[in-house]
Amino acid sequence: MKKEKVRERIIRVASELFYKQGFNSTGINQIIAEADIAIGSLYNHFSSKNDLLQAYLLKEEENWFEGFESSVINISEPKEKILALVDYRKKLQQSSKFAGCHFIKIISEIGDSNPVVFDFVKKHKEKQKDLIKLLIINCGETSSASEPDITTDNIFLLIEGAVVTSTINKNSDSFGQVKKIVEGLLP
Repeated sequence: MKKEKVRERIIRVASELFYKQGFNSTGINQIIAEADIAIGSLYNHFSSKNDLLQAYLLKEEENWFEGFESSVINISEPKEKILALVDYRKKLQQSSKFAGCHFIKIISEIGDSNPVVFDFVKKHKEKQKDLIKLLIINCGETSSASEPDITTDNIFLLIEGAVVTSTINKNSDSFGQVKKIVEGLLP
């Protein structure tokens, strides 16, 4: 097994702590202790806690899109990929024990007080919408797919709503409802 590099370990530990207990509730000393590193090691890789937060969000975004691509690698139909996106978000919720979306959580905690992070999260959600829109356009030019922007917004909102609802209810029932609605929206 390959030894984890210090930078990767710092990001992994910080990611787990930021997600589990929140960014503001996680101190640098806790990250250093749980990563089992010297304070200098942290500052050799990250100039500040905000710098570490940005690395965390970049890693989560990379993981999110790689995970989605892996989940649809054997699916060729765009409509089936959209339905697989619903399943993917359901799987993420289940694997986190319904802890919610990394990006929604950080924005709910810091708001727009950190413009760099706020813009990153906004762009991340826009990338998700762009992914949905591309799949909708590839579905064909019939039915609601002739209005890809409206259909994209509707599907995006349904999925995000299912994530929030499943976080609150601690179950994945809402994703089944979303899949039925999405099937009706697509040709």
